[in-house]
Amino acid sequence: MHPIERLRYVARASGDGPSLLVREAAGALASFSDDPAALVTACRRLVDRQPHNAPIWWLASRVLAAADPGHESWIAADELEEDPTPSVLRHELPADATVLILGWPEQVATAVARRGDLTVMVVDALGDGNGLVRRLERSGSEPVLVEERGVAAAAATADLVVLEACGLGASGIMAVTGSRAAATVARSAGVPVWAAAGVGRVLPGRLWDAYLRRLDDEGDPWDLDQELVPLEFINVVVGPAGASTAEEATRRADCPIVAELLKSL
Repeated sequence: MHPIERLRYVARASGDGPSLLVREAAGALASFSDDPAALVTACRRLVDRQPHNAPIWWLASRVLAAADPGHESWIAADELEEDPTPSVLRHELPADATVLILGWPEQVATAVARRGDLTVMVVDALGDGNGLVRRLERSGSEPVLVEERGVAAAAATADLVVLEACGLGASGIMAVTGSRAAATVARSAGVPVWAAAGVGRVLPGRLWDAYLRRLDDEGDPWDLDQELVPLEFINVVVGPAGASTAEEATRRADCPIVAELLKSL
């Protein structure tokens, strides 16, 4: 595939998990490594078309700041693909718990699929829940499908709500629509709320602000597929190094702030 076509595929893609998209993006960006001007345009186009996907921002900032952009793009893609967060989360989840998740969260789904002692309630957020339920059933689990209108009741009765952060920063986590309602009800009911935030999900201050501005430009908040869940709603964040408080997790940002990404293309 020509690099330009590969870049267009990644920029337009929806529904694919961050690991696949970042690997495709890495291949596209590596092909521009000897053309700095084209590389900047390619990175800005990616984050404009995938504004909710923090790992794309993480990749773009690392590539633009690197002395060898092509090499750096593949290193970043490998780090994301080898992310231990699902395994860490699997070991951290309490035994015999009833866990509520929303949609088809890539890392959380992997973690719960390997825990036969859990009762997993899956909210059909964005119509993805039914597919995940079928996948979990094939792995030997007995999940419960929850329609979107039942998210509040399910959150109040669960032992634990586990969200997946597609981005995390100083003001909260970005997660699939319905996550804020689930977290709000859980908090009022005394149900703990965890967030999985793997490699590439935590962004530093100014990059996080630019990330939020891009999402604001996407349209009315009630029409978006993602929403911000305030950090104070999150009791525990599980990442590649283990569990921490939400405030501690924000200090895990490991990508540079590059001026080229602070404004849209």
